[in-house]
Amino acid sequence: MGQADGDLDERPVHEITLSKPFFISAVPVTNAQYEKFDPSHKSVRGKMGLSKEDDEPVLFVSWYEAVKYCEWLRQKEGKPYRLPTEAEWEYACRAGTSTAYSMGDALPEVYRKNQENVAIPLPVSLKVGQTPPNAWGLYDMYGLVEEWCQDWYGPYEARAITDPGGHREGLWKVTRGGSHNTPVEFLRSANRLGTLPEDRHWLIGFRVAMGEQAPLTFYEKKDPPLWAREVSQTVFDYSKNEHTSPFFAEPVSYVRFPENHESIPIHRHNHCPSITGCPNGDLLAVWFSTESEKGREMTILASRLRAGQTEWDTPSEFFKAPDRNMSGSSLFHDDRGTLYHFNGLGAAGTYANLALVMRTSRDNGRSWSTRLINPDHQRSHQVISGTFVTRESVMVQPCDSDETSDGDTVLYLSRDKGESWSLSQGVIAGIHGAVTQLEDGSLLAFGRWGKRVGLPNEKGELKMPMSRSRDMGRGWEYSASVFPPINGGQRPVLMRLREGPLLFLSFTDHGSRIKKKQPLRGMVIEDAGGRRTIFGLFAALSWDEGRNWSVRRPLTGGPKTFPDAEWTRDFVMDYNHAEPRGYLAGTQTPDGMIHLISSALYYRFNLAWIKEPMHPEKDT
Repeated sequence: MGQADGDLDERPVHEITLSKPFFISAVPVTNAQYEKFDPSHKSVRGKMGLSKEDDEPVLFVSWYEAVKYCEWLRQKEGKPYRLPTEAEWEYACRAGTSTAYSMGDALPEVYRKNQENVAIPLPVSLKVGQTPPNAWGLYDMYGLVEEWCQDWYGPYEARAITDPGGHREGLWKVTRGGSHNTPVEFLRSANRLGTLPEDRHWLIGFRVAMGEQAPLTFYEKKDPPLWAREVSQTVFDYSKNEHTSPFFAEPVSYVRFPENHESIPIHRHNHCPSITGCPNGDLLAVWFSTESEKGREMTILASRLRAGQTEWDTPSEFFKAPDRNMSGSSLFHDDRGTLYHFNGLGAAGTYANLALVMRTSRDNGRSWSTRLINPDHQRSHQVISGTFVTRESVMVQPCDSDETSDGDTVLYLSRDKGESWSLSQGVIAGIHGAVTQLEDGSLLAFGRWGKRVGLPNEKGELKMPMSRSRDMGRGWEYSASVFPPINGGQRPVLMRLREGPLLFLSFTDHGSRIKKKQPLRGMVIEDAGGRRTIFGLFAALSWDEGRNWSVRRPLTGGPKTFPDAEWTRDFVMDYNHAEPRGYLAGTQTPDGMIHLISSALYYRFNLAWIKEPMHPEKDT
């Protein structure tokens, strides 16, 4: 079982003994078969243009529904029907072979059904039994649909096992076989996929096994990831940590690469972060790590800055469905002891078909409950960091949406602490919208460059678009803000500080100018140093609900060269220059400290420091 040169979760290759024989269906369960059990399923036949006919595999079924079908069939026919274990599935698929596919190390063209990484699946015929069977008479083991297995997903062990049943518990149920509209490498006999058991979409079906279940042997419980180890449950006394005088700490990296990270899936591209404070005084940060933003290897990593420490923990995996894109994360503490984590869950390998997941923790992020709050995989579920709760106790979660050509931000709203959610009717101009509530109850938002953005002001200058809603997101008014527009590799933060003012954090030049190495324009400010132009990351304060931003300053503490900040690579920080690009995420802890992360760096400062006049330093 496994493949020595396969993915990390396919190793180590280990020997399996199956002590009892079993039958397995020659083809996946079809629409006609399944709808004898659940006639209502006909309503989703042909969804996404797929599986319209009686003899095509049933799609849009959860793991729970597949199990119920097996139980129904057992009662109907008096035979021991069930889902196959993952080991049984791979044994049946291989049919005595050890190559990547049962017919060799390459998949013949006849089995291929648009084996590409696509955002929207190409409608293809999924009629069962049309391709050659393997040596044991089983059809459609590759490239038709993924198939649910019994097992909870988890790592293999380097030992021989009889009748493995996966792990005793877990978050993800295993699927096998790959599917149509999926790159061919995910169709190999050893490849492992998985998702939440309540998930259902156009890639997953199932086939049934028949045979009494042997007593199962489970893999040993693995050690918890570093972010879940030795987590203090003592409530932190922030009153002993208050800074009333100006404070700014030199930024440090929170994305720390261990020397040997074979067991930790850290990739080259680390991005799209979120951060929150925990009741125990820790800070928890999450972000995605991937080779490609449309890749199935994308995982969510986490790191903890423990109370009283100055160095972030080594990252470890936080949230990862096997072979699914995981775009977009947000962390939020409700100041009542509950942490929230929102994340996208891909059907495949792009961020255009995500379900929306909410997780909660009552033990400082050591353990989490998980559920789908919108199971439909769609384009408006790419989570943006910036969750908040209004004065009316409405929880607001922004998400990117490219349902329209403009590229906008939508809001998911919950009025019952996350139990139920609704989608706002209106949209914020621009993706990666930063949103907060004003004193009059309206919502204020700033969005990133897009087709609707870069709205000109009265002088015809392109500025960052500003959106305002007076009816909790049903409708929005658009206007040009006073700030420069941003785009590639950049995301702003807008938050209400505990002391009262609005804090806005963004960049002076849009990312495409930096990427193309064009001259930067900067932003003109006036402070104690006179009228000058600043470049890069800046902070702005408004004491009158966004009408005026009376304080603006670069986020810099003095001359310093930073060798790598993900999107920016080398950059120089001095009196007029700060980090030029990055996705920002911020939080403020009860001691008044503002914690900001970009795509690689962690900043710490307070309101008094933002307000403090800057004076030119000798070395600029």
